[in-house]
Amino acid sequence: VQLQASGGGLVQAGGSLSLSCVASVSTFSSYRMAWFRQAPGKEREFVAAISRSGVTTSYANSVKRRFSVSRDNANNTVILQMNSLKPEDTAVYYCAADLRRTVYSNSYYYPRDFDSWGQGTQVTVSS
Repeated sequence: VQLQASGGGLVQAGGSLSLSCVASVSTFSSYRMAWFRQAPGKEREFVAAISRSGVTTSYANSVKRRFSVSRDNANNTVILQMNSLKPEDTAVYYCAADLRRTVYSNSYYYPRDFDSWGQGTQVTVSS
């Protein structure tokens, strides 16, 4: 599956951004989806995941109550709404897809848990 992420940009601390990821696949509803991020010099880390139906979500502790993930299966899109942004949220954000398993709430995921990746979109939060 091909993934195209967009929506990144420069925002001041406390502001909001919405990232979108569009999947080029006819069976989008069969894929669990996730967002990861990677800051310079750091490993790629989990941000949020959403189940195939969109009913179950999971978030990294660092973004809970600030970020929200949703999906529109009719339009092959997953969205990451980011509020109350902090300078430490600065990173390249990647969407990822996986066909094999579901999403469990309050679970942390690793890059190896997802098979397909988008190209990333830069988010920069200024203080």
